[in-house]
Amino acid sequence: MSTRIAFLKGHGTENDFVIVPDPENLIDLTPAAVAALCDRRAGIGGDGVLHVVRSAAHPEAAGMAAEAEWFMDYRNGDGSIAEMCGNGVRVFARYLQHAGHVTEGDLAVATRGGVKRVHIAKDGDVTVGMGTARLPEGDVTVSVGDRSWPARNVNMGNPHAVAFVDDLSDAGDLYAPPPFSPAVAYPDGVNVEFVVDRGPRHVAMRVHERGSGETRSCGTGACAVAVATARRDGADPAETGTPATYTVDVPGGTLVITERPDGEIEMTGPAVIVAEGELDANWLENAAR
Repeated sequence: MSTRIAFLKGHGTENDFVIVPDPENLIDLTPAAVAALCDRRAGIGGDGVLHVVRSAAHPEAAGMAAEAEWFMDYRNGDGSIAEMCGNGVRVFARYLQHAGHVTEGDLAVATRGGVKRVHIAKDGDVTVGMGTARLPEGDVTVSVGDRSWPARNVNMGNPHAVAFVDDLSDAGDLYAPPPFSPAVAYPDGVNVEFVVDRGPRHVAMRVHERGSGETRSCGTGACAVAVATARRDGADPAETGTPATYTVDVPGGTLVITERPDGEIEMTGPAVIVAEGELDANWLENAAR
């Protein structure tokens, strides 16, 4: 292995990532290595790692190689594996453009949540087809301290609990995962969004992402919030035949979410590469232990 390993740093509405280009899947990114990379004091710092691998070179993505050349091997900041990361897909696409692998226009990205369709616009924004939302039945409750709220169970390829509150401060410090019930609703944990109204089809949110804590933005969370808000407002594009578009403010910026009549959800927002450099391979090898 080379003594130096390339990396980049990027963010989408301040949901930030360490990007590790590894086309042939030669770098062993253990959970410990990922956590070390994401450490904001002893490492590079980020909410997660975008491991950039050719689909054909990764056993989890080889079956998608005919549709998508590149696989987003995404890891949460604690080293755990996640099915999808909406902001991460946008930053992943921006990296591919930055590296000269793609240009403006349409491309496909393989993820553990399936192949995602992406459009890089001339104005710089990136739109991601996020798939469809599932709305599992059953009542869910989330809590902060001695207060509890009903939450909408929304699955965007990863699980979300969306709670409408009077003020975003009701979410507390979000250092620890907000308790939820019943436990069987989310056997593998859940991303919890707290939401307030800002205006017609305009909401704001804070989120605790499982494995990362509170983040400045969550793309799948913003999609889940838009769908939950639309249903609360009595809007279901599958029934009306009319797309529903919501503006979702996150602490790190603004995302625009559209749910189409066919159920496909599109998310549009910025994606920025802010730095690139080299990791010391010896440091990473020691961190991986």
